[in-house]
Amino acid sequence: MASIFSKIIAGNIPCYKVAEDEHFFAFLDINPLVKGHTLVVPKREVDYIFDLQDEELAAFHVFAKSVARAIEQAIPCKRVGVAVMGLEVPHAHIHLIPINKESDMIISNPKMKLSDSEFASIAESIRKAWEK
Repeated sequence: MASIFSKIIAGNIPCYKVAEDEHFFAFLDINPLVKGHTLVVPKREVDYIFDLQDEELAAFHVFAKSVARAIEQAIPCKRVGVAVMGLEVPHAHIHLIPINKESDMIISNPKMKLSDSEFASIAESIRKAWEK
């Protein structure tokens, strides 16, 4: 059965896409810790990030870096934190989280509630920065 992320990539579930190439896809987390919290996934469904081939894992991180740079341009933050847990969805993914303090990365923090227009605006800002 396809993961929720595979369904998002296929366009069967809507998302706030920020970046895409032939191998990877990035979209806003719908339960964000902070504005701009983005998920980066390989289009090929692989459950565990370290089951990716070495070349694919390297390319995955390079793609995530390009998205992180776009987030830095679009969202006021000191850094973009990176987290890989991989238990919540059986599809390898990287969390890119704009941070101003270390506690912004605590995954158990309360999640933000944003309107559709807020999500759309954030996604558009990151997407425009990524496309430059």
